[in-house]
Amino acid sequence: MITITDTAAEQIKKQLIDEPEETGMRITVVGGGCSGFQYELGFSQKRHGDYLIFNNGILILIDEESLKLVDGMILDYKSGLHGAGLVFDNPNASRTCGCGISFSTQ
Repeated sequence: MITITDTAAEQIKKQLIDEPEETGMRITVVGGGCSGFQYELGFSQKRHGDYLIFNNGILILIDEESLKLVDGMILDYKSGLHGAGLVFDNPNASRTCGCGISFSTQ
């Protein structure tokens, strides 16, 4: 399961407004970044093999391998003096990078 906070959902919905109906937010984990894995976010339609998660009014599209790495994650939105953006609170990450999008599970 992936949880999207109210604040994050509000920001994502603003971005989805111009997207075609049935578009969801795709979360993918790929190799790379300074810690081993990194998150990729985007909007797309459902693909074969996707897991569909509905949370806080947002359709999340995710493949099986990525889901294993982010199961239990909370996606939040923070703003401050250093900028604003989505923040990943991933219980599977044993180490994260200062950039906020790179993590390790070892």
